[in-house]
Amino acid sequence: STEEKLNQAKGAVKEKVGELTGDEKTEKEGTAEKVISKVKEVAEDAKDAVKDTVDNVKEKLDKDDK
Repeated sequence: STEEKLNQAKGAVKEKVGELTGDEKTEKEGTAEKVISKVKEVAEDAKDAVKDTVDNVKEKLDKDDK
């Protein structure tokens, strides 16, 4: 989703700021935010794919019943 893409970008910026300033805590927080947002995005994509598949199967079953 767009929100998760923005969170990934924010995490990347935070990670880079931490790297450039030598602030390990900020760098690690940025890395974590980036990874968590990517995982959420992948999970959302998988959920959408499963929903689409279920909807297609239901549609086919409905057609077969007629």
